[in-house]
Amino acid sequence: MTTGTTTEGTGYARYSYRVRLSRTARRTLEVEWDRCRWIWNECVARSKKAYADGEKVGPAALDKMLTEARARTPWLAEGASVPQQQLIRDFAKSRAKALKDIKERAPRHCRAGMPRWKKKHEARPSLNYTRRGFRLKGRRLHLAGGIVLSVVWSRDLPASPSSVRVYQDSTGGWYASFVVAAPAEKLPGTGRVIGIDWGVRETATTTSDSHDLPHPKCGQTATQKLTRYQRMMARRRPAKGKAASKGYLQAKRQTAKLHKKVARQRQDTARKWAKRVVRDHDVLAVEDFRPKFLARTSMARKAADAAIGATKAALVEMGRKHGRGVHLVHPAHTTMDCADCGARTKHALPLSERTYTCIACGVSRPRDKNSARVMLVRAGLNPAGAEGVRPPGALLPEAA
Repeated sequence: MTTGTTTEGTGYARYSYRVRLSRTARRTLEVEWDRCRWIWNECVARSKKAYADGEKVGPAALDKMLTEARARTPWLAEGASVPQQQLIRDFAKSRAKALKDIKERAPRHCRAGMPRWKKKHEARPSLNYTRRGFRLKGRRLHLAGGIVLSVVWSRDLPASPSSVRVYQDSTGGWYASFVVAAPAEKLPGTGRVIGIDWGVRETATTTSDSHDLPHPKCGQTATQKLTRYQRMMARRRPAKGKAASKGYLQAKRQTAKLHKKVARQRQDTARKWAKRVVRDHDVLAVEDFRPKFLARTSMARKAADAAIGATKAALVEMGRKHGRGVHLVHPAHTTMDCADCGARTKHALPLSERTYTCIACGVSRPRDKNSARVMLVRAGLNPAGAEGVRPPGALLPEAA
């Protein structure tokens, strides 16, 4: 069963750049964030009270609260209204999603959770500006409130941005993330389709042997350094109520930098593999795998290091960008079905059994390869051969 289809069209993409800040600009951004953080915490307090009283708090009520707060608080009115209004929008969306999950009785580990307090020494700055709150002039970013930032333009923007988010990451660096329209850049047709199954031993197993993605082991490579930094943090951890030492903050910063490096390695591996798969195939049948439940198993660490969610997101986004058809296939019983005759085994195969043998037609092949072919069958893309080439004259599902 296909649960979703992504086709070509115009979407949006984010382009992030490093930002160099003067002391004045840094201090101004931090004060601007203090105002936004105060508004967020005020929204949380109003929301908790309304939820306890059985009342509703919508975006209109929050906008009215912001207007009244700016009128009676000069410190709040000194800041730009654009990031404060955008924070109200973000809070309303977050709260609406949490209430929807509760109403639909979603599993507890899948719920978004109600918005929480943003503490001063824990929440990192993040300011959103719409088109009327910023402008680009002389290769510099001018924000509402007279804040001027120097952007490190590692590449040019493909179009005029509609919004920008200025934020500080876990390593202390500041970035500007622009949202721009990203029309599909259609690639020439290849006449090939591919089925993709996610796993832990190999991140992605496909119907094409040359496009399998082995486990990158980025986190495993950095384990030794990460363990050393975390032990340094544990030894230097300050007592409750006391300020952290320079050594503790240094170890914390080194740990954050290492985590950032591993995340970038995973993202780079995922994007390069996704580009190769999308370039060589017209239609993709991808397992709509939700790896969150693996966090409760003994394979949690290895599954997290495989970064299945990030790789799947990169593949779907790359398919949309280049106008390829991406079919998200429901993962139920994909390891029990035969890709040739459709028969289903009576019992689920244990993880130790890596070869699938059909009880009806007798076909035998590697378990993950069979699951990858099942993706093609369920998406209606059963190939004419093992290499995934469509029969002559066959039409894509979109054109059929």
